[in-house]
Amino acid sequence: MASVLVPLAQGCEELEAVTIIDLLRRAGIGVVTAGLDERPVRASRGTVLIPDVTLDQAATQQYDMIVLPGGQPGADNLDSDPRIHGILKAMTETDRYTAAICAAPKVLASQGLLQGRRATSFPGVLDGYEGIDYRHEAVVQDGRLITSRGPGTAMDFALLLIENLAGRAKREQVEAALQRPHQSAC
Repeated sequence: MASVLVPLAQGCEELEAVTIIDLLRRAGIGVVTAGLDERPVRASRGTVLIPDVTLDQAATQQYDMIVLPGGQPGADNLDSDPRIHGILKAMTETDRYTAAICAAPKVLASQGLLQGRRATSFPGVLDGYEGIDYRHEAVVQDGRLITSRGPGTAMDFALLLIENLAGRAKREQVEAALQRPHQSAC
């Protein structure tokens, strides 16, 4: 079974975090949520999330993917944590999946992980970072790097994560159970 680390920082975007966690778990993927400290996480809209473990506890395991939820000041809190930088570097060096949504791609950019890569983010978040092949698409995949624009794209983002970790059939199974309308029906 694939394993995914989802760090939860104070001020994260709860719609993104919960959508990612929920859909990955529906697919049978092992998800570990990790708080930057021992406190419950108060998300950007006031929802309180209880992480499974602390980041220090989570860092003792290996993961197939790390997924950074966005939101503010959540993305800034992730970016100011050197442990997150270390995990991202290790994931990249060992060719494992790295994913970020909304404001969280700035954490990847600040570490040079988007240099020369296709990526997207919440509009304006990556302004000022040089060398990124910025795309105005809902979800962008460049090898084992996956980025997405924001809360409204969280479901598409999570489904692509499932497809990468568990295959197209599992993605289709999870998506069918969600009763999402076909794009042409909208």
